[in-house]
Amino acid sequence: MQPFISHGTTPAIVATIGERVMENASRAVRLGADAIELRLDMMDRGEDLHEILSRLRERFNIPIIITNRMAEEGGNWRGSEDERVNVLRSFLPLADVVDIELRAPQRDTVISEARRLEKTVIVSAHDFKRTPPPAELKRILEEEQAVGGDISKLAVTPQRPRDVLNLLEAGLNAAFPVCIIAMGDLGRHTRVIASLYGSRLTYASVDEAMAPGQLRIDRVREIMKTIL
Repeated sequence: MQPFISHGTTPAIVATIGERVMENASRAVRLGADAIELRLDMMDRGEDLHEILSRLRERFNIPIIITNRMAEEGGNWRGSEDERVNVLRSFLPLADVVDIELRAPQRDTVISEARRLEKTVIVSAHDFKRTPPPAELKRILEEEQAVGGDISKLAVTPQRPRDVLNLLEAGLNAAFPVCIIAMGDLGRHTRVIASLYGSRLTYASVDEAMAPGQLRIDRVREIMKTIL
């Protein structure tokens, strides 16, 4: 497992980047990011992304997560599923970690390739409308782990405070590494305190938020120093 995956109460801060990769990566490092997530689905496909990623690895000593998020889970990918997966797989040799959706049709293919290349695997699920009931939260996290995730990632949208508590409890009770996120204003504080309930990672922005409720890297770091 990659060294940036925290085992303590302070989670690794992952900077989400979807454009101007070198510029934003440089700023992310200055702001205190522990890892960089490259959102391939949001990048200019006319650029030589392999060259950019190679330069990124040479210049910064920081773990790289690659994601090519499917539209059904909030991503910007508009091509075919075969193409989406092929793009993701093509970048695997240059990455440290791959994030693949639990319900991706070719999920197992990506996981198998990541295993062959000895990469860390995040299996993720996102719900931008609601927070599933406790039993379903538990089931999703366990299924993500069972299919081969080194980290089970679950991001949900709370409609009431109880939803946030249910998510935190699911993370606390998991017997394996998780990343839990309550999106939106109601769950904004989970970007910092979820690590107290088992979350190994938290995602932060360089500038504008890339997901509902996301905070900037330095803000997350500042609050962590105060409360964790």
